[in-house]
Amino acid sequence: ALMLETESLYMQDNNRQMHVVTDPLFFVIDEKNNGVDLTDKGLDIISKHMEDPNFFVMPDIGAQLSELENENITAAEKQEKKDALLQEYAIKQERTHTVHQLLKAYTLFNNDEEYVVIDNKVKIVDEQTGRIMEGRRYSDGLHQAIEAKERVKVEAATQTFATITLQNYFRMYHKLAGMTGTAETEAGELWDIYKLDVVTIPTNKPVIRNDMNDRVYKTKREKYNAVIDEIAGIVEAGRPVLVGTTSVEISELLSRMLKLRKIEHNVLNAKLHQREAEIVAQAGQRGIVTIATNMAGRGTDIKLSDSVRAAGGLTIIGTERHESRRVDRQLRGRSGRQGDPGSSVFFVSLEDNLMRLFSSDRIAKVMDRLGFKEGEMIEHSMVSRSIEKAQRKVEENNFGIRKRLLEYDDVMNSQRELVYSKRHHALMGERIGLDIMNMMYDSAATMVENNLSSSDYDGLQESVLKTFAIEMPFSNDEMRGDKQLLIDKLYEAVIEAFNRKSENLATTAYPVIKQVYEQQGDRYDNIMVPVTDGKRFYNITCNLKEAYESGGKSINKAFQKTVLLYTIDDAWKEHLRDLDQLRQSVQAASYEQKDPLLIFKIESFGLFRDMLDSTNRKCVAILMRGSIPVREPEQLREALPEKRQDFSRYRTQKDSLSEQHEGAEAAGGADGSVGHTPLKVGPKIGRNDPCPCGSGKKYKSCHGRNENEI
Repeated sequence: ALMLETESLYMQDNNRQMHVVTDPLFFVIDEKNNGVDLTDKGLDIISKHMEDPNFFVMPDIGAQLSELENENITAAEKQEKKDALLQEYAIKQERTHTVHQLLKAYTLFNNDEEYVVIDNKVKIVDEQTGRIMEGRRYSDGLHQAIEAKERVKVEAATQTFATITLQNYFRMYHKLAGMTGTAETEAGELWDIYKLDVVTIPTNKPVIRNDMNDRVYKTKREKYNAVIDEIAGIVEAGRPVLVGTTSVEISELLSRMLKLRKIEHNVLNAKLHQREAEIVAQAGQRGIVTIATNMAGRGTDIKLSDSVRAAGGLTIIGTERHESRRVDRQLRGRSGRQGDPGSSVFFVSLEDNLMRLFSSDRIAKVMDRLGFKEGEMIEHSMVSRSIEKAQRKVEENNFGIRKRLLEYDDVMNSQRELVYSKRHHALMGERIGLDIMNMMYDSAATMVENNLSSSDYDGLQESVLKTFAIEMPFSNDEMRGDKQLLIDKLYEAVIEAFNRKSENLATTAYPVIKQVYEQQGDRYDNIMVPVTDGKRFYNITCNLKEAYESGGKSINKAFQKTVLLYTIDDAWKEHLRDLDQLRQSVQAASYEQKDPLLIFKIESFGLFRDMLDSTNRKCVAILMRGSIPVREPEQLREALPEKRQDFSRYRTQKDSLSEQHEGAEAAGGADGSVGHTPLKVGPKIGRNDPCPCGSGKKYKSCHGRNENEI
């Protein structure tokens, strides 16, 4: 329903440079912040079918809560009303966010430009290369909004597991270098970000390509007609043509125009990228016309025949100036390689996106005063230099955006390094014991510090019981003593309890591990042990031989590793989501003449500190409660009539058959799935003995059928 309402707001004039859509005035496009805001008229239109006229209006939650505090009602009624207000606010916040994302999808993202629809799926197109970015999806519900707009299957929303900017990713290398034909224009940015100099290396053979001045037309229609005429003339001269476009839509438009002129050609864009090698291989043959986005032939030499060289070589025609000079130079560089002859020219109109940014209306008025007729153009070196100057300004602005993004990512980078180091230790098993001891000490110190100032002994006792599952190691009177002494006492009690519980875990598991290893050790490499903290089961996989030789102690390390990985990953995902929301919310600080980046640094540090404290507590709480659930034989016999009994104590696995499946189960067992409960093993049952379940069948035909899997 929201999507259909949004369609009624969508203007057919889909020009992205329009800042305000009027007649009627429905919404305002804010290109600087890449956002769309509903106006009063837009709210009226989108709410006309709703009973509540404020259906899409965010309430002033602060004022409402303040009024509620002044009402003369009971505490229970006040809390109930407060919960209702907060729930309504959360619902409206999500609803408004959905409308904004739909408006973005309809006004700022165009089919065959920012994305393409292939096989009933919306796929993002790389703005620089024109290639499809497989597996990439817009975040925060925007991709789902575009899928709803295009009437394709709406896929589930994705969540960010990890994030890093390319700049910080490249900085991780000890040595960094690169080679490209168009780095000279970006020398300043390469030095500012990476402290890398740019050295220009002369070409192997002199470049004799003829780079002509830009040809400026008043309208796009005149420009495209001139492009088609130019292509027809070049084909008659026996030269090949490579036409560069900025989007899939323009490449298909030119293709239709060439078909009307009955000029044979090839099209290479994000929808037809499978034929890239074949099309580029033919692009240098006599009379061949190739229409392509920025992806065509990057990093390759288009080979020319002798007759083509004699005719003047490959001609490059650009249908629009790109915002970046690098992309234009890449297009020119397809011609004139290795000393080959060639030429290049760009066709520009005053309606192009780049030209609209820099007083194109004033130039159009000058052309009208000078009496320019339809189809006439301006071609002068001064015009070309002016366009390059405009490109330079846009590049500087884009660099500023990238640098600001990097400053925000630098704040996250220190947090990322700390979390990844903890995760690496858990994954590799390095110093995992030391990390757990540090977590226990930090948790104990935080508890004491939080409750010591208020002398809240009961609160501290409750926290200790919830997290560590132990009794308080000191009395209420002792709490008035030295803070460091209290922390040390609590930490020592936690370590003692943890060592005791770890020993119990190994002792409980070892008898069955010993039996399985001695009787079936030649058949199984790994064993899976279910461990629970009282809330969920963790299927812990460990090496059978290692568990036997260590007396069951290796199970403790496997359990610790699984818990740390699960808890750290879950907390980091939530932290990334919180940082995304924080980054959006701090932008409003600029209206108060405050630096959003500074506020982001302060607030993100607080969030990170809370995340670490929560992660430490969760890990410690699970480890302190970890145990192997065991049922007594008497309990099992009572359950036999109602339920088929599982006689396995541990579920083992063959690496050759199911190691991959069981490994995934071990990593994902924390989702609440219950593993097989370990049972005490009685006397060995023969294959031809009656099954103990009472079915009257032989054991091999009843519960012994899947013995090889147990």
